[in-house]
Amino acid sequence: MHDATLRNRMAQWLEPSRRSDVPPFMVMDVMAAAAQIEAAGGHVIHMEVGQPSAGAPKTAIAAAHAALEAGRIDYTSALGIPSLRERIVRHYRDVYGCSVSAERVVVTTGSSGGFTLAFLSMFEPGDRVAVTVPGYPPYRHILTALGCEPVLIETTSETRHALTGEALLAAHRKAPLKGVLVGSPANPTGTMMSREALSGLIAAAEDANIRFISDEIYHGLDYAFPAVTAAALSEHALVINSFSKYFCMTGWRVGWMVVPEILARPIERLQQNLSISVPTLSQIAAEAAFDGTAEMDVIKHGYEENRRILIEGLPKAGLTRFLPADGAFYLYADVSDFTSDSFDFAKQMLEQAHVAATPGIDFDPIHGRSFIRFSYARSADEMRQAVDRIAHWLK
Repeated sequence: MHDATLRNRMAQWLEPSRRSDVPPFMVMDVMAAAAQIEAAGGHVIHMEVGQPSAGAPKTAIAAAHAALEAGRIDYTSALGIPSLRERIVRHYRDVYGCSVSAERVVVTTGSSGGFTLAFLSMFEPGDRVAVTVPGYPPYRHILTALGCEPVLIETTSETRHALTGEALLAAHRKAPLKGVLVGSPANPTGTMMSREALSGLIAAAEDANIRFISDEIYHGLDYAFPAVTAAALSEHALVINSFSKYFCMTGWRVGWMVVPEILARPIERLQQNLSISVPTLSQIAAEAAFDGTAEMDVIKHGYEENRRILIEGLPKAGLTRFLPADGAFYLYADVSDFTSDSFDFAKQMLEQAHVAATPGIDFDPIHGRSFIRFSYARSADEMRQAVDRIAHWLK
C-alpha cells in the first residue's frame, strides 16, 4: 500500500509539462516499425525518411580523419568556426550571386537547432506563426513546445502548393500574425517557389510587419529551375539551411542560418547557453564538404533518375495523382482511391509489401488522410523494386 501511494505521488510530481505534449514525428515511428521487420529477417525498402543513401563527401570525411589524427577537438565560437562561416559567405556569392556578411552567419546543430534558435529569438509565447499545410511537422511541434501558436494555411494546386501573399494577408486579417515560415523546395510536396513568387510573398509579409523565415535545406536538390534564396531578396529574412540533404550529412548534425543583423547577438547568447557550440568535428567536415560538390552533383542526378522511375512507375501501379516534384527527394501521392486513412495505408503497405512510407496525416492534419509521402533518396534499384511491390500489393 505504501509503495502504491509513493508511486502515485511520484507520478503527480513528475507529471510531464503541457509544452511537452506535442505529437510524435510520425516518420520516426514508421522507421521503428520497419526496423522490427528487418530484425525479424524481412527486407524493407525505406521510402519513409529523408535519409540519403549516399555518405558524406570524401572531402568531408578526409577532413574529419585529419582532425582526429591531430588530437584535440575543442569548443568553438558559439557562432561557429570563423573559416566555416566565411566559406558559407563564399557559397552565397558563388551560387546565388548574393552578398552576406560573416557576422550574419550562424552555424547550428542541424536545421533543427536553427529552428529552435530562430523561434526563440523572433517570437514570444503566444505569438501566432503561419506555416503551410502540407508541411514539415516539427515546424508546428517546435512552435507549440515553445508556447507559440502555429497557424495552418492550406495550399492548393492553383498555386502549385506554394503560399501566396494574398493567403498570408487573409490569415493575418483574421488575427494578427507575428511570423511566417516557408520552405522551397518543400517537404513533403517537393514543390518550389519561383523568384517572383518568393519575392512577392516576402514583400507582403514585410509590409504587414510579419517576420519571415525561409527553410532552404533542400537547396541544391532542384530539378525544375534553380532555387532562389530569401537572403538575396531581403536582409530582414532569416534563412535556415543544412548540410544534411544535398551534402548527405544527416547524422553529422550541422547546419547554418543567415540572420538579420539585429538578431546575431541575441542568437549568439542563446547558442552559448543552449549548446555552447556546434560539434567541432562536424564543423570541420562541413567546411570541407563545399569542396565535394562534384561528387554530390552525381548523387543529385541519381535522385533525378529515381524521380523519373516513380513518376512513370507509380501510375502503372495505380497511384496516378501526385504533386509536382520540382525539387528535394519526395513525391506526395494521393491515395484517396484506395483509402481514407493514410496511417492505416502506410501500416499495411509496410507490413504486407515491406515498403516504408510516411502517412500524409503527419504533414497535413486537415487533408493528409488522403496522401502518402514517398522519399526517393535511395538507389534506383530500390525504387524499381518499390514500384513492383506496390503494384503487386494494390492488385
